[in-house]
Amino acid sequence: MMDLEVLERIAARRAELDEEQLVKQLSEVRAERDELAVAERVWQRMSEQLADERTEAGSPVVQVAGRAVRPPPDRGPGVAESALPAEYQRILTAVRQAAGPVATRQIGEVLGLDTGVRGKLEPLRGKLTKLADRGWLHKRPDGKFTTRP
Repeated sequence: MMDLEVLERIAARRAELDEEQLVKQLSEVRAERDELAVAERVWQRMSEQLADERTEAGSPVVQVAGRAVRPPPDRGPGVAESALPAEYQRILTAVRQAAGPVATRQIGEVLGLDTGVRGKLEPLRGKLTKLADRGWLHKRPDGKFTTRP
C-alpha cells in the first residue's frame, strides 16, 4: 500500500508540473507583470501632473473661518510672484511702490481701507506678516515692512 501512495503522489506532482499548465501560469504572470508596469507608468505620469498643477496653482486652498482661502506660498527658486493670490500681489505691489519702509496703516491707505478703524487693519497686518514669514517681505523690528531684493 505504501508503494501505491508514493505512485499517486508522483502522478499528482507530474500533473502539477504539466508543461501546458506551467506555460499558462507563466503567461498569466507575464500579463500581470505587464499590467503592473502600465499602472506604474500611469501613476508616475499622474504624480508629475499633480506636482505641476500644485506648482502652478501655488498653495492649496484651506478653510479659514468657513471661507476658502489660498495662503501665499513660500518664496523660493522657481516660485513667481504670480503664484501669490491676487490680494497678496496687491499688497506686495503697494509695499514695493512705497519710498522706504512702510507701516500697515500706510499700506491700508494705498489699498483704500478705512484706516481709522483698527479692526480693518488687523487682517492686513496678518497678511503682511504672512508675506514676511514666507520670505516675500522683510518685517523690521519697528514693525514696518520692506520688500526683499
